[in-house]
Amino acid sequence: MKKILLAIAAFLMLSAGLGAQEVLCTRNTGIVLDATPGRVPKIDYYGVRPEEADLASLRSPWSNSAEAYPTHNASSENLEALAVRMPDGNLSADLRVVSVHREGWDGGEILTISCRDPKYPLEVDIKYKSYYGQDVIGTWTEIRWNGTRKSKVVLTRFDSGCLPIRRGDVWVSSFGGSWAGEMSLFCQPLGPGVRTVFNKDGIRNSQTSHAEVMISLDGKPQELSGRVIGAALCYPGNFELRFETGDSRYESVHRFYAGIDPSNSNYSLAAGETFVTPELVYSWSDEGLSGVSRNFHSWGRKYRLAHGGKVNDILLNSWEGVYFDINEEGMHRMMKDIADMGGELFVMDDGWFGGKYPRKDDHSSLGDWVVDRNKLPGGVGGLVEEARRDGIKFGIWIEPEMANTKSELYEAHPDWIINAPGRDIVQGRGGTQVVLDLSNPAVQDYVFGVFDGIMTANPDIAYIKWDANMSVPSQGSQYLGNQEHLYIEYHRGLAKVLDRIRAKYPDVAIQACASGGGRVNWGILPWFDEFWTSDNTDALQRVYIQWGTSYFFPAEAMAAHIGASPNHTTGREIPLKFRIDVAMSARLGMELQPSAMTQEERDKCRKAIGEYKEIRDIVQLGDLYRIVSPYDGKGLATMLYASPTKDRAVYFWYRTEYFHANTVPAARMAGLDPSRNYRVRELDREGRPLSFEGKLFSGRFLMENGLDIPSANTAPGPHRDFASHVLYLQAE
Repeated sequence: MKKILLAIAAFLMLSAGLGAQEVLCTRNTGIVLDATPGRVPKIDYYGVRPEEADLASLRSPWSNSAEAYPTHNASSENLEALAVRMPDGNLSADLRVVSVHREGWDGGEILTISCRDPKYPLEVDIKYKSYYGQDVIGTWTEIRWNGTRKSKVVLTRFDSGCLPIRRGDVWVSSFGGSWAGEMSLFCQPLGPGVRTVFNKDGIRNSQTSHAEVMISLDGKPQELSGRVIGAALCYPGNFELRFETGDSRYESVHRFYAGIDPSNSNYSLAAGETFVTPELVYSWSDEGLSGVSRNFHSWGRKYRLAHGGKVNDILLNSWEGVYFDINEEGMHRMMKDIADMGGELFVMDDGWFGGKYPRKDDHSSLGDWVVDRNKLPGGVGGLVEEARRDGIKFGIWIEPEMANTKSELYEAHPDWIINAPGRDIVQGRGGTQVVLDLSNPAVQDYVFGVFDGIMTANPDIAYIKWDANMSVPSQGSQYLGNQEHLYIEYHRGLAKVLDRIRAKYPDVAIQACASGGGRVNWGILPWFDEFWTSDNTDALQRVYIQWGTSYFFPAEAMAAHIGASPNHTTGREIPLKFRIDVAMSARLGMELQPSAMTQEERDKCRKAIGEYKEIRDIVQLGDLYRIVSPYDGKGLATMLYASPTKDRAVYFWYRTEYFHANTVPAARMAGLDPSRNYRVRELDREGRPLSFEGKLFSGRFLMENGLDIPSANTAPGPHRDFASHVLYLQAE
């Protein structure tokens, strides 16, 4: 901490005497702002950390300057970050700098630019926060209405921030998809007009589009080179990201805006009330997309992820093995099987509960969190004890934010569900599912009680899989007076519940699941240890899903399970080696029925789990270098995780398509120490050894020349199109 503050103090000396110019820095980056009192606040620069001469040259007027928080008013020809409706109907706002305040915190510094409308009692604090060691800068706003007691101002747009980006050959990488096809990568040049990325699901805010983007400043994105800005909105609800490119005759910048989606969410701010927008975080790197990813991974582990920086257990989840067919004997068998293969945790998924309405499928019972004693005579406690005897931990699945209309909960509290007033109930998954109204404090108590009741009865449960399989289908609350506040108040209520859970149960591991990867967002992850990346465990498609997810989220949080073949989602037959090798590149687990495996397959998984334990600290906590993208059309995907000291590394090589006589490029690596020598060993090896097995190479040779890997599967069998290799490199 002392070193960080000294570095900040030294850097701030550079800006002494520059008056209104404010500078906030990290180790390698900086943002420069014009905060002249009485004027509109502006951003002059964001990028590599400027020197003293640069700061003097960046003083306004500067061609790349742009408003830091544009408002809707008569002088603005661009989009706005803030739009309001004043009590007298005036739709304009005008923010002028009043004062600037700085304060230190353990990871850096917080800069506050306080602004006020000269005609109305509207005040806005624009906040910038440096995460010094991670090269990340966060921003958000705090909007206050200081009007008379009965007056209100209506916020019709309330973004977290706005960033100018110098025009040029700028490309944007965004992410989207659907259930079982999450986190697909889309790269496009940034052209004229407005481009929008948004999600209006209400709950699963990463089911389709994602609130994270990469902005490449030097043309088509490259993994290992080029200047890149990464941006992530840390919010678990509806969001909207916008890129604006105006008239090139007058403007030299693109503008990027990010915030809560304002659709059907006008917010009435009462006198004395403050509205705090979610944090928007930026990171800059000149080491390409992977450089920004490493910054976000380091930042997320330290400041956002629950228990970040800790390796996670190898588990077996029961879902694809048995689905709803839960029974005590079957659970005992699965626990013994994963323990025999070297696993550390068993998670019993959906199907274990229900009183009046036993849970046999997804049409009933959500909300009735009592053990079905016909399925589990010994209860959950009996399974926890059995797991202990097997030498493993026990976890369980819940979906506490949802209910079925066929449930005792709904019969007792039909007023607890979300639905438009006076409209027929809109039901989701299975035709009977509804969402509970977490804006209601009584519902918050109930949802906390689901978690608390299970943990109180079974305090040795080590892991909770928290699912959410539905959107908000019909906006309406029987609790709230203002229906436009529902989307926002839902997530405020959820945060209150999760805060209570973490205060009482700080050590239990919790996975965020929402129809698969529907909650992969830094806004929800502070309460969770990991997320379920996708319901699709098809290893070939997982190469793409996990590749996209890795742009902002570390492998530590990315659950990757070995599925069955044929795959439950795609029906594709994939050899076990390829399935193992793909799962090894994140948090390894299993999602199948071990009793359906051959002894040879079980032995192979046992060996692979043992090898994964040798490398999981590198994979889950190491520095990621994505090298050859599966999107590049080469039929190949390669990446490497290096330990922080570069004494060990793990290289993953996947053949994503095979054509006879096609060759693949040499397996060049990245992130190694060029002056050290590394011995190469293949993990999960099948068939004959590769030509370089056990040999020693310099880091320089491996990065500049690479190794020759056969383009097809060398193992016996028909699957030539599923070649994969995992190479373990140890420095000597």
